[in-house]
Amino acid sequence: MLRPLLFLCALIAPTGAQWSYQQTFNESSVVDISSCPITYYGQQYEQLYVNITSGNVTVCFNGFFNPETGGDCIVERSLGTESFYFQTYSNYYDYCYFYIYFNNMYLVHYISGTQPYLYSFNYISDPTEFELQVGGTTVDTVNVTAYATYYFSISGCRHSGQMYRHGTVISSDPETCFSLTCHETAALNTSSCGPLERCQGNNICVLASTCTVTGPTIIDVHGQINSIQDRCAYSLFSTPLLPDFLVLGNFRDRRRKDVSFLDSVTLRVDGHDIHLEQGGRVQLDDSTLTLSSSSQLVHGVQLSKDQTGVTADLSNLNISVFFDGDTAQILLEGSSVEGLCGNSSRSLSDLRLSEYSSTSCEMQYSETADTTIDCNSVTERCNLLKEAPFSSCNSDIDPEPYITACTNTLCKYPAVDGLNCQFLKAYARACSLHNHALDGWTSKTGCSSEAFCQDRTCSDHEFCGEKTVGGDTRCFCRAIFASKYQENNSFGDPTVCMQDSASVTLVGCLLEDKGLDYSALHLNDPTCRGQVDELTHMVTFGFNSSNSCGTVVTTNNSELIYKNTIMTQNSSSDIITRHDQVYIDFSCVQTQPDIKTATFRIRDSSVIQHITSGVWDYTLIMKAFTDAGRTQAVESSTEVQLNQKIWVELKTDGLDGDMVAVVTDSCWATDQPSPDSSPRYDLIINGCANPADQTVQVKDNGLGTSNYFSFNMFEFTGGSGEVFLHCKLHVCPKQNNCVPTCPGAARRRRSARSKYEGEAFISMAWTH
Repeated sequence: MLRPLLFLCALIAPTGAQWSYQQTFNESSVVDISSCPITYYGQQYEQLYVNITSGNVTVCFNGFFNPETGGDCIVERSLGTESFYFQTYSNYYDYCYFYIYFNNMYLVHYISGTQPYLYSFNYISDPTEFELQVGGTTVDTVNVTAYATYYFSISGCRHSGQMYRHGTVISSDPETCFSLTCHETAALNTSSCGPLERCQGNNICVLASTCTVTGPTIIDVHGQINSIQDRCAYSLFSTPLLPDFLVLGNFRDRRRKDVSFLDSVTLRVDGHDIHLEQGGRVQLDDSTLTLSSSSQLVHGVQLSKDQTGVTADLSNLNISVFFDGDTAQILLEGSSVEGLCGNSSRSLSDLRLSEYSSTSCEMQYSETADTTIDCNSVTERCNLLKEAPFSSCNSDIDPEPYITACTNTLCKYPAVDGLNCQFLKAYARACSLHNHALDGWTSKTGCSSEAFCQDRTCSDHEFCGEKTVGGDTRCFCRAIFASKYQENNSFGDPTVCMQDSASVTLVGCLLEDKGLDYSALHLNDPTCRGQVDELTHMVTFGFNSSNSCGTVVTTNNSELIYKNTIMTQNSSSDIITRHDQVYIDFSCVQTQPDIKTATFRIRDSSVIQHITSGVWDYTLIMKAFTDAGRTQAVESSTEVQLNQKIWVELKTDGLDGDMVAVVTDSCWATDQPSPDSSPRYDLIINGCANPADQTVQVKDNGLGTSNYFSFNMFEFTGGSGEVFLHCKLHVCPKQNNCVPTCPGAARRRRSARSKYEGEAFISMAWTH
């Protein structure tokens, strides 16, 4: 509104006036007006930014010298100036003013009560024009003629960054329930739904409540908390409005046995189960659904999925269930609530759902406290919820339950697998559900709004967690599941033996815990590798009658032992390795058919021969025993069974043990008395056990004046029923290295000999 003034009384200070010192400026300047601040279209300012260098005069209020940059400014474009002076005035009444004088032109700001005005006084013959700008846009234009005085109102209201002129009325929008009035006095009134309400339409606001379940903690719609200590399923939400609808939470262990986490959320609708699981996987009963950001209707539930998680909406009930794999948030409007979300202090036993829980879900576990956790540091992290930008939401969403959930969990469980952000993210999303954006919370906390472990599928005995190095994710074994293997220091279950095959299954997540890649493991035959089950991540190795995979078959009395080994694949060029080497033996034992029982008797319990060879003159004794300590001698009356282990000692008398040692060069068996007869079966070859017979062991050969060996008793197929045992020995001076070099033994340096010394030959006969 423009009004010409015919007098200049505004510049005449009444009695009791207080003037500031006059300030003169020859360049663009910032002027302090805090003693008489200006309210410019609903926004108050305490500084002026006066620009006199651009050929005109510009007075801005919010840090801009150039109006084109989007400021709140008054621009005079026609006169310009080289200098200006500034002065403020106030009295004991309810008004003050300041003025800027340039080129015989006054621009005066006058405050009287609540109505701010601008005055202009033009004392020259040239007209001028003022542009009044808000946010860089001209909202008023004032043309001032020669030798005239004008004043005009600069009152208005600001709301959500918008300027409204005084007298503006915006009627309530029935879809948003929002209305605005900027009164003639520039007083602003707005009305809308409260922060915990939603506009239902027809200008009706309904209460919107949020239940948050994160980690082991339930924060109900009243802000009360409870904590789950076991690994059972609980009713989170139900309503009498829909008797066939139920939301339940399933709690499971992760890295520790004594702390449970929300592991999945199940919606029971019309007799069907919709499971929201970690990794963004959604299952309808036993089938997996493929979801996208576009809603898919499943039994009256609108399902959608994005990088933040999975959302299930029941629009007919104004209920929304969100799950990101770690946190569930249930938003409901105007509905009565039952379950833990309605009253978290209810007895847990009343809300436990046995049909969705395992029989041992209530068992309690205890573990040693994690001494690496700094609870003070954890508490400081959790208390970020009381600082900006979270603090802007504190009046509507109480942060204390979230802080309690955060500290209670992270003071006894390591801050891994996204837990450092999980409780902050849960609070931020609860705020966003009630129209608090919390701009910048992710950058301040170093967190992401995206779901942790999205699109990674783990088996039932696993959970998705964070690798120690690199920040990537993988499937880890749950603590209770892994404990039964860790107690036995094993990687899997016992060997499964069938009639013509054997297999062993290893747990994939246990192998990964040790940094082992199952694809780098193989059996004795390197071409035989493990087969992984894509659902359970279990790895199975096996062999059968058609492919033995290098299986070694040995006998023990009446048993056949089939043995193989799971081992690490190494390159033939690898001289060293800095990774653990894997050797996991597994075997199956079969009892041989009991076709017949053969009993052997020794003809001579002790064979003694006197040996004269060159300078050596000694007695050689060959004797058999039934025990490893060689205390139970085989007598002519002793019955020896087929496959029974026998120890045979070759002992000399008359040799100086400090100078010489006795070496058994060879031992063999025939079914005739002659050592040269056929067939012949070798037990000792070149001083070493026959590698083809795993029952033969040679001890102390070449160490002293006696040695012994053992073998399992046998008979010749289709033979006479007699076994003749022959051994050939020699005497070795100890100045030489007398111990034979055998396959698999440490390599020794052997002295050259031109011939054997003190050679001897001895035989023993068995019959049945």
